[in-house]
Amino acid sequence: MSENIFDVVIIGAGPIGITCGIEAVKRNYSHLIIEKGCLVNSIFHYPTNMTFFSTSERLEIGEVPFVSHGDKPTRREALEYFRRVKQSWNLSVNNYEKVLDIKKENEFFHIISDKRKYSSRKVIIATGFYDEPNYIKVPGENLSKVKHYFDEAHPYAYLKVIVVGAANSAVDVALETYRRGSDVTMVIREDRIKDNVKYWVKPDIDNRIKEGSIKAYFNSKIINIKEDEVEIKTPDGNVILKNDFVFAMTGYHSDFNLLEKAGVQILNDEQRTPCFDENTFETNVPGLFLAGVVCGGMDNGKWFIENSRYHAKNIFDSFEKK
Repeated sequence: MSENIFDVVIIGAGPIGITCGIEAVKRNYSHLIIEKGCLVNSIFHYPTNMTFFSTSERLEIGEVPFVSHGDKPTRREALEYFRRVKQSWNLSVNNYEKVLDIKKENEFFHIISDKRKYSSRKVIIATGFYDEPNYIKVPGENLSKVKHYFDEAHPYAYLKVIVVGAANSAVDVALETYRRGSDVTMVIREDRIKDNVKYWVKPDIDNRIKEGSIKAYFNSKIINIKEDEVEIKTPDGNVILKNDFVFAMTGYHSDFNLLEKAGVQILNDEQRTPCFDENTFETNVPGLFLAGVVCGGMDNGKWFIENSRYHAKNIFDSFEKK
């Protein structure tokens, strides 16, 4: 392996990783962003027809204007925008390279990927959460019919689809597949659709359930998945349904394995919160910082693009104070 030395290595080329790269360029730090997939890999894997909750100006980074056709930008517009940001700031990004380990030796970090080895004075982990699904942990979840990601509805037209979950992702899957002719059933642990579902979508899903176009089992959960059916535990007893595909839209979590390898302490709380300074975002490992969604541990609703853009500035301010 050849070894390259940088002032800072940033792991993750999502919007917050890109923001950290911009801050490095502004302050003349040599930098490298390492991303295991494509640029803004999580956004690329969002559903094809997804529309953001936030308006375009609230997603802007690096003083690059984000102009969208509507009030809410689409996935396609976001991909175009972040490509333009990367080019505008001439960011150094290695795509399709997975970081396997991070070790600190004296004043340097050694970052080992599946392609080569790097050294840097500082490391920022901005890996987000979308690559690690929360499994429902029932028999049959490993079957190919079970999906933890959704691309588009057409392949599931006229088939029997079960959607697990009650948040935005589950609602989007249910409505899109229903409108392509799927026979849709939702399985929901809670007693209702979540209140934080996008305000322009929630009346639609509530009405489709009320009229019976989309069936819903509330206070229920899947307990077994088979090739052509699914067993559900409901308040009225177990129910077996014929089924072609299951969309387990049960959320995602950060890559705790990489954090633990790097020596980051993780609290033994419900959210598995990583330890870091709330002002500088430096972890218990001096010189190792967190940015973006990864700061919330399992609570991936705490941080998102628009409320964590400032992480990069705080991190680099702390570099210069030291």
